[in-house]
Amino acid sequence: MKNTIQNLPTQPGVYQYFDQNNRLLYVGKAKNLRNRVKSYWRFIPEFRPNPNVGIRIAKMLEQAVKVDYLIVDSEADALILENSLIKQLKPKYNILLRDDKTYPYIYIDESEVFPRFEITRKIVKGKNISYYGPFPNGGRVLLDTLYEIFPLIQKKSCLREGKACLFYQIKKCLAPCEGKVTSQTYETIILQAKEALLKRSILTEKLTERMMDLAMQERYEEAAKLRDNIKVIESLIINSNIDLAKQENLDIFAIVHTQERGVVVKLFMRDGKIISSDFSLFRNAEMFDQDEAYKQALLEFYTYETPHIAKTVVVAHPFEDQQEIAELLTNRFGTKIEIVHPQRGSKAKLTQLAIDNAYEILKQESNREVKEIEKEIAHLFELETIPYRIECFDNSHMMGVATVGAMVVLDEGKWDKNSYRRYELQAKDEYHQMEEMLRRRIADFGEHSPPDLWVLDGGETLLKLALNLLTEAGIHLEVIAIAKEKLDAKAHRAKGAAKDILHTATAQFELKPTDKRLQWVQRLRDEAHRFAITYHQNKKRKNDTQSLLLQQKGIGPATIKKLLNYFGTFEAIEQATFEEIQLAANQKVATILKNKIY
Repeated sequence: MKNTIQNLPTQPGVYQYFDQNNRLLYVGKAKNLRNRVKSYWRFIPEFRPNPNVGIRIAKMLEQAVKVDYLIVDSEADALILENSLIKQLKPKYNILLRDDKTYPYIYIDESEVFPRFEITRKIVKGKNISYYGPFPNGGRVLLDTLYEIFPLIQKKSCLREGKACLFYQIKKCLAPCEGKVTSQTYETIILQAKEALLKRSILTEKLTERMMDLAMQERYEEAAKLRDNIKVIESLIINSNIDLAKQENLDIFAIVHTQERGVVVKLFMRDGKIISSDFSLFRNAEMFDQDEAYKQALLEFYTYETPHIAKTVVVAHPFEDQQEIAELLTNRFGTKIEIVHPQRGSKAKLTQLAIDNAYEILKQESNREVKEIEKEIAHLFELETIPYRIECFDNSHMMGVATVGAMVVLDEGKWDKNSYRRYELQAKDEYHQMEEMLRRRIADFGEHSPPDLWVLDGGETLLKLALNLLTEAGIHLEVIAIAKEKLDAKAHRAKGAAKDILHTATAQFELKPTDKRLQWVQRLRDEAHRFAITYHQNKKRKNDTQSLLLQQKGIGPATIKKLLNYFGTFEAIEQATFEEIQLAANQKVATILKNKIY
């Protein structure tokens, strides 16, 4: 390693430290690889870690036995590659912020004569697009409220119909489709709606009036819905008395941490008003590095597809590569972006507001009941990290038909159903079905970071499969498998017939049925099985319907099975060419299918 470091190139790039088991310990970026990596070490009188590095890096260097590097064209490329590798490979000594959410924006295409407000999470092509947001929560409620209060064109198809509809009759639209309103009058309504998007009290006051009217008419369910919408809109913002001298657009970021956890707080100011806010928590705060945290937070938020509004990003703490990140974002969005750390004035008050809210969030989290089960699991199975985020996998099929896989996610003791995934699988046996599913999940690590732990519904064979796939991908992720013990060489699944056996890379565990740690793993396995079997049943029902339709066309069950074995799915059969179907079956079947399918 000493020889490698002394002969590193002087170009920009990314360096990676590995331990004796070839596990990735740390990823860093450098403008000059040789100078940066050499700064970690002292070479005289002996080769040893630099005593001036922090405790975290010192621990990492004690375990490091190898350093690898990748050369890139620029420091900006190094920043992007560093962030991507941290997210995908989850190195032991890098902090990982699991915040890959994309926020919705409300937008309007003002090049149209009678424009509408729409919702998007990506940049919309057009020369005269105006964005409002982002809205981490409540964006859909805001949009629905605009159409509830202002007589806008309610649906895209309204103008195409050319005839006034029910919305006109109930006074929710002014029927521009029949020329009953001029473009100038409609533009005035659009301006009022825009103002309401920024000054939310306009919306809540009008909703409150309607709620009271509905309540007076004893239409309580409708009134309750408006009440809930009012709460959602009011919860979007953090109240502030800070008065900016001018109507600025600012994105404010603050990151703070305690020994147990940390939080990223984001405030979004538009035209001098805070219009929305959001926060995300992270664990493993002992690995906290302020520079890394701000770099990750900004690069994850400002992706190429993010509709960008604020040209000034305000951060609560200065960080390394602040100027380089600003230049990267400037090139990414094609407009000058500044990242500032204000020392005084109204912007400094905004960062303090964000910091105060961050500590309040951490205080509320610490007051909640702490679940110790994750720590007990880590202790029992000798895991290196406490498994706060777990992914569990299972597959389901019936005689090889409608083969599907499922992944469920438990995060901080709660089911993260937005992260659940379903997989259509092509493999015929359970081993290769699990392999297919895990390979697809590993390929997605660049988009959605690895969890703390995998749990598999299967035995030692599937456990070894998962570990081999992870090693092949260069990712260190701990795995547990749960399976019924085998009696007479068979896994008896009847209730009470056999115990559940837990497998790790180094041991096997037989716990009592009353053990909470076993029940915790069983809970994960059962949820994955439920999710998989539901998907299987729906898919099989759909396949049965499609099979019946084919039989009505004169294609027998044997031929259908033959086609499925060849193409894999009914969708693939439908998309196949005449020649492909003829090759798989015969000309008669190809004629039936391609003349009129289903």
